[in-house]
Amino acid sequence: MWQGHWGCSIIISSIIALLLPMADAADSKNSPTREVAQLETVATFDESMPTGVTVARSGRIFVNYPRWGDPVPFTVAEVKKGRATAYPNSEINKLDTNRSGETFVSVQSVVVDPRDRLWVLDTGSPKFKLVRPEAAKLIGIDLSSNRIFKIIHFPSDVLLPSTYLNDVRFDLRKGQEGVAYITDSSDKGANGIIVVDLGSGKSWRRLNDHPSTKAENNFVPTVEGKPLMRRKPAQPPEPIRIGADGIALSSDGARLFYCPLASRKLYSVSTAALLDQSLSEDRVGETVKDEGIKPASDGLEMDAEGRLYATDYEHNAIVRLGHAKFDTIASDPEMLWPDTMSIASNGYLYFIANQLHRQPDFHEGKDLRVKPYKLFRVRIDGTPVRLGGDEKQLVREKEIK
Repeated sequence: MWQGHWGCSIIISSIIALLLPMADAADSKNSPTREVAQLETVATFDESMPTGVTVARSGRIFVNYPRWGDPVPFTVAEVKKGRATAYPNSEINKLDTNRSGETFVSVQSVVVDPRDRLWVLDTGSPKFKLVRPEAAKLIGIDLSSNRIFKIIHFPSDVLLPSTYLNDVRFDLRKGQEGVAYITDSSDKGANGIIVVDLGSGKSWRRLNDHPSTKAENNFVPTVEGKPLMRRKPAQPPEPIRIGADGIALSSDGARLFYCPLASRKLYSVSTAALLDQSLSEDRVGETVKDEGIKPASDGLEMDAEGRLYATDYEHNAIVRLGHAKFDTIASDPEMLWPDTMSIASNGYLYFIANQLHRQPDFHEGKDLRVKPYKLFRVRIDGTPVRLGGDEKQLVREKEIK
């Protein structure tokens, strides 16, 4: 599942991890500049560790907590006045392996689509172990009624035994009811992009185990000044092997950007190729573009102005790619492992900081996390990408911003 090396290889990997950002800074395309916005705390979390956040047009905020080992009374929540409450209700959030196909099991991501509907991406894998195939699913919730309107499951040739559903983006202009793109970030099997037709519920894999979706060999990032590796008691440390994780659609929907978590590379692929089921995997792979070096990132996001945002978990920061260079737009010692991001209609970028790197798996069983975990926001004066959203509403969003 994880592969590591002792001695010189670890030292060399650590040195490379330290030198790469400096080498990248010498590249004029990717040289980061600092344009740091004021950081605002939106909410704090004293119990479960959140990974995802999304903001509806009305300003409603939703977060999720995967069941990785901590007590998780509810895996999806709405944040009201700084406090998280089970959403849409407590009953559906109770872990029930006998009803895993219709209840929330372990949610990794929540995303509001262009029509202001909430989608819940359920890995079905508490503690990274798939309960049953039907436990992994994509669930649509109507925010006006707070009721589920669709549950999509995945066939065995899409949901592999090793699959870990990570993040999702939507283009509602494609097909009868729109399409979704999901990253498979598995650390022990094939990585790739899963495409879902929201109307029919049909799904298919693309870029299956393609090199661009894989973790870099022996990748060792430096977080809080120390090499980050998986470290279990009485076992040799092993590099992180998490593949395709962050995902973002270009503002016109023509390209899908993605990145392995264990990497500093950014890639994009043609969405037309992902959607064309008549194309071979080789033909789809030919549309992959190496977008160059960026900071080591967990989450990606894009605004309607065409600017790409990436978390920088090695430097407690968020960067923005615009005008052929990365700008640091947020940086703070409290931004410990910035994870998922969400651009809201009010021109703010919301993001979770969850201290993921301090979990016991990385410290020989010792939990170094210090609660609370935090939800922050920074002003970016950007507009959300709403592919297939109501055009009048989009105009109003731009006016509000």
